[in-house]
Amino acid sequence: MPEVAQRLGIPVNRAHQLIRDHSLIAVREGGVLRVPADFVTETGVLKHLPGVLTLLYDAGYNDAEALRWLYTPDDTLPGTPAAALSGNRATEVKRRAQALGF
Repeated sequence: MPEVAQRLGIPVNRAHQLIRDHSLIAVREGGVLRVPADFVTETGVLKHLPGVLTLLYDAGYNDAEALRWLYTPDDTLPGTPAAALSGNRATEVKRRAQALGF
């Protein structure tokens, strides 16, 4: 988490707050919270990530399931939903995440 906070230019406790607020996602690995590097950009948290996370949590996904969905390859997107979020397919990713709740 210190590295995430440093990349975002915020205090570590604020980085933890982003996770609690579901603006950022992390998983515990070996007792350490880890955030996928794809979700932290030079300008902050990946633009569409908080919205997609909200949709996934509303659909009943937990952190592990949300990460699995974000990183599951999809032939109709350029790679994975996570990769498509940083491209021009973010609207399509959000539409698909929203459909999961129905």
